[in-house]
Amino acid sequence: AKAGERERERERKMSDGASAEAELLKKLTITDGKVTELAKAREEAALTLADLYANRGSSDKLVGLLEDLKPFFSTIPKAKTAKIVRAIIDAVSKIPGTTELQLKLCREQAAWARSEKRTFLRQRIETRLATLLFATRDYQGALSLISTLLSEVKRLDDKLLLVDIHLLESRVHHALRNLPKSKAALTAARTAANAIYVPPAAQAEIDCQSGTLHAEEKDYKTAYSYFYEGFEQYSSVDESKAGPVLKYMLLCKIMSGNAEDVAGIVNTKAGLKYSNIPGVNAMLEIAEVYKQRSIQAYQAALEKHKDSLTQDLVVMGHLQALYEKMLEQNILRIIEPYSQVEVDFIASQLSLDKSLVERKLSTMILDGIVFGTLENDSSLIVYDKPSNDAFYKESISTIENISHAVDVLTKVIS
Repeated sequence: AKAGERERERERKMSDGASAEAELLKKLTITDGKVTELAKAREEAALTLADLYANRGSSDKLVGLLEDLKPFFSTIPKAKTAKIVRAIIDAVSKIPGTTELQLKLCREQAAWARSEKRTFLRQRIETRLATLLFATRDYQGALSLISTLLSEVKRLDDKLLLVDIHLLESRVHHALRNLPKSKAALTAARTAANAIYVPPAAQAEIDCQSGTLHAEEKDYKTAYSYFYEGFEQYSSVDESKAGPVLKYMLLCKIMSGNAEDVAGIVNTKAGLKYSNIPGVNAMLEIAEVYKQRSIQAYQAALEKHKDSLTQDLVVMGHLQALYEKMLEQNILRIIEPYSQVEVDFIASQLSLDKSLVERKLSTMILDGIVFGTLENDSSLIVYDKPSNDAFYKESISTIENISHAVDVLTKVIS
């Protein structure tokens, strides 16, 4: 009850605006009273100010607040210091366009924590820094920091932090397309998680990463199951992350050839809550386009929803594979009635560049999808699919047996 009252008090002060800010700043400088009560009041004032500045978008004031509080940190327990520092960094992250500031802030605070020998705080700030490096696609920088952190955290046997670091390591290796190392890091995260109680949000991250790696192996049915587990967990603890996971669930249905199930999933009680999220709307449109087998409509949908689709590392590769699959299906449909067909005709039917169609036809011939040959890059001659005649296999077997018998007789004679 007291915690609820404090939360309501914080919300009231935040809504008061400038007067609330002045009151909170005054609380940070009060020195009269009992030490424990003063520390508690200043801690609450600092957290409320952080929320207030975050809502206003005042990133410079948040940085200033962190600097002003450093003398206060020396008078309170290290756990309280860690709580306040992380809360202020979280507040900065809520302000759009502050990624560079967050990187600078994390580096500064990690250096300060190292100089003050606050290992617990430093390791968590450096984990946050590695996450930011991953978000800015500085993968080598992230891996270097992760490697250092892992050696330290393993010695301390901090299982929960170890789970977070291994999960981040798995995501970085996945972004670098190093799937064996990504799977190894995920296995290490699972091993650490099995030894402790894992919060629902962390378990959801493990499930989602498992789904991501199964999707990379084209096992979309298993990937969907893992994403569904993650979606249920996030729906109960962090709805802001549930929407993107629903997007991945829909992607798995499309990639497995079950695009007709997409609308039904979104229209369920759990799905309707996230039906207006851009990524979910994009997947609904991709599913409709896939059912129509229209290359032009597919490209238009990708362009329309590029922010929520092509910028997503998990989705991007699968959508390219889906495009290739649709292109193959369209080419096969066009050439099916013919024994010889001009490449220009195929390109005109698909409204694509001739050179692109030529490259795709070459790939399909090499992969055994199309049986034929390209004549002077201008026409495709299509052959009937070769049949497997049992006579040839039996002939080869007979010849091998005769050869073996001759070898045996030769040895006996010699």
